[in-house]
Amino acid sequence: MARLATHIWVSAYIARLEQAAIPAFVTAKGEATAGAVIVKLATMDGRGSAYHRVMGPDFERVWGPLSEDAPEHEVDEAVARQRGYDPDVWVIEIEDRHGRTLLEEEGLA
Repeated sequence: MARLATHIWVSAYIARLEQAAIPAFVTAKGEATAGAVIVKLATMDGRGSAYHRVMGPDFERVWGPLSEDAPEHEVDEAVARQRGYDPDVWVIEIEDRHGRTLLEEEGLA
């Protein structure tokens, strides 16, 4: 099955976040067609989380934690390590006090 080009997915995700009034920014652009994506969430209280795509129990791609509910500087360090391994990764940063990412919504898997 063909997958959606990363840059198209990122644009659609940012648009969905904007519709929900959730501020989001692309802080690192990766490879346009097949780059991985990290979603960093800053909850504006000095804490945050980061999520990336992982293989689920049924071999489906799901969003899993890279770093979860940690001091924001630790989340930033985890994201930087991933970028060191994979310079083609996209990073989207969300700022939301309520911790919303919308990653559980239909169509974002």
